[in-house]
Amino acid sequence: MDMKKKKYLRGEGASLKDLKDKKLQGQLVVQEELFGKSAAAAAKAEKWLMPSEGGYLEGDGIEKTWRIKQDAIASEVDILSSRKQFDIVLPDFGPYTLEFTPSGRYMAAAGRKGHIAIVDMKNMSAIKELQVRETVRDVVFLHNELFFAAAQKKYPYIYNREGTELHCMKEHGAVLKLQFLRNHFLLASINKFGQLHYQDVTTGQMVANVRTGLGRTDVMQVNPFNGVVAVGHSGGTVSMWKPTSAAPLVKMLCHPGPVTALAFHPNGHLMATAGMEKKIKIWDLRKFEVLQTLPGHCKSLDFSQKGLLATATGSFVQVYGDLSGSQNYSRYMTHSVAKGYQVKKVTFRPYEDVLGIGHSMGWSSILIPGSGEPNFDSWVANPFETSKQRREKEIRTLLDKLPPETIMLDPTKIGSVRPERKKEKPSKEDREAEMEAAIEEAKNIHMKKKTKGRSKPSRIAKKKQEAVEKAKKPFLEQHTNKRKPTEETQLPKSLERFVRKKAAA
Repeated sequence: MDMKKKKYLRGEGASLKDLKDKKLQGQLVVQEELFGKSAAAAAKAEKWLMPSEGGYLEGDGIEKTWRIKQDAIASEVDILSSRKQFDIVLPDFGPYTLEFTPSGRYMAAAGRKGHIAIVDMKNMSAIKELQVRETVRDVVFLHNELFFAAAQKKYPYIYNREGTELHCMKEHGAVLKLQFLRNHFLLASINKFGQLHYQDVTTGQMVANVRTGLGRTDVMQVNPFNGVVAVGHSGGTVSMWKPTSAAPLVKMLCHPGPVTALAFHPNGHLMATAGMEKKIKIWDLRKFEVLQTLPGHCKSLDFSQKGLLATATGSFVQVYGDLSGSQNYSRYMTHSVAKGYQVKKVTFRPYEDVLGIGHSMGWSSILIPGSGEPNFDSWVANPFETSKQRREKEIRTLLDKLPPETIMLDPTKIGSVRPERKKEKPSKEDREAEMEAAIEEAKNIHMKKKTKGRSKPSRIAKKKQEAVEKAKKPFLEQHTNKRKPTEETQLPKSLERFVRKKAAA
């Protein structure tokens, strides 16, 4: 307990014996006591609320962690953890794509040839399997495990957990990739024509339909920090979108060739992209700069809750880790699935040290120590939630649903006051153009025809001249007010003696 308390203390307190001011000395003593109490309270909360501690794989001496195989890890871990390492072989329906719920309890697996399965990962039992008998390109869970959306051959469909078809969303077209924005209850999709659709799943309303104008792509990911959707294109650019804007918020050139994969760090400040030129780049989204470039071709990318980066190409999976905390990623673990299996997708299971791999012959699960958050917050995601808790959470999240307008690059601006803009002074050309427009308007004033000689041409000309002078007056006054008074300015006789005389030439 003392060690945990020491972690939260603000260093050693200053020596107060030499202070002569007794009042100040008393105030500082009280402040130090408060710091000690707050550190003790934080240590106590950590003891009861965070019972598990995270850790990473460590090599012995000069041993490299990426040389350690899954068999060696499985022989050392407990029985429950060893059960999380398995291979499901389904050669007739692959390749498979995987999706986990935010709690990590349930998994959806979709085979390209129409097989969809919902699996309870705690009990390792299949809840429902269905065969839709057409191509399935992607699958995503909605706000909980009771509903999921599948991108099929012509349209995306929404199913419930029993496999009943609830909705067919024809407006989306032939969708290649799906994403769900949990805080906004928006289902985002991109189809084969490069159109980005946002649909509200609570009301069924189509919130936005945006043409990206950058061609066909199946690389799309949501930033968990701000809800912005990033799309990777064949020209090497990554564009970022929000539903209330027809133009991209950001359009950045990341690679010289097509973008093959994209992933966001859970904190939303880091983005990893992979290109056809066999390079993986890690970007800082606060400055839009490259932090690191890693070699290697990649078809799928994913960040874990603790910041590990999984990459996959062919039948080979690599995991990079920022173990020093300096945003310098190095090789942490490697894994090779059976030769000939082509990996389609890698995704980390939340709150577990597990990496799910969807490949051409089924799916696999391997152990990656230190990838998951060791302690879960039951108010955010509860792997053990009951049906009653799930219903209450559904109501609570619906009440807290955010409108689409809150999606922006910097969500911290919400609630702040926009600074007042300073009015720019008009240039000389602008002032002259305004004056000419005012004179032209004064000249074109229609004069009423009056009787008894009051509509003579001379009178009309005089009135127009007066109108022109009246229109000129405000512009001329502005100009004269700005001129600085010179020495030639006429002064009263009593003040003339104070004027500095010009030096004789």
